[in-house]
Amino acid sequence: MWSKKGEKGRVWIGRAPFRADLLESVQVFAAKENIKCARVEVIGAVERAVIGYYNQDKRVYEEIEFNEHLEILSCLGNLSLRDGEPAAHLHVTLGDRQGNLKGGHLQKGTVVFAGEFVIEEIIGPELFREHDQETDLPLWRKDG
Repeated sequence: MWSKKGEKGRVWIGRAPFRADLLESVQVFAAKENIKCARVEVIGAVERAVIGYYNQDKRVYEEIEFNEHLEILSCLGNLSLRDGEPAAHLHVTLGDRQGNLKGGHLQKGTVVFAGEFVIEEIIGPELFREHDQETDLPLWRKDG
């Protein structure tokens, strides 16, 4: 186990654009504000969603699409750098009109109906994502 100490920096609260891609919106905002490391939360609703389930045996994300209106009950994750650009790693829990839950790794293609976010910048450590051979995932580099 390893860790890095950081300090709370700037904090943003805002709305994602109507009918924008949720994942891309967070990353574009982070690039615009020069956010290199942060904690992210989003609540709201989507018109459609694409989530991923990481198949550990095959070492690939299996995409699951939902072409229905869903509530964002929780969307949590972080921002760090990958190839010099902000990369959001977000997990989402969604609820349908019957109260059933769906959840996984937020993927491109999730269309915002209404989305309110909080982004808390973390000052100090610069965390960089790179390929991890053990898991075949883009994880934080231990030295960086």
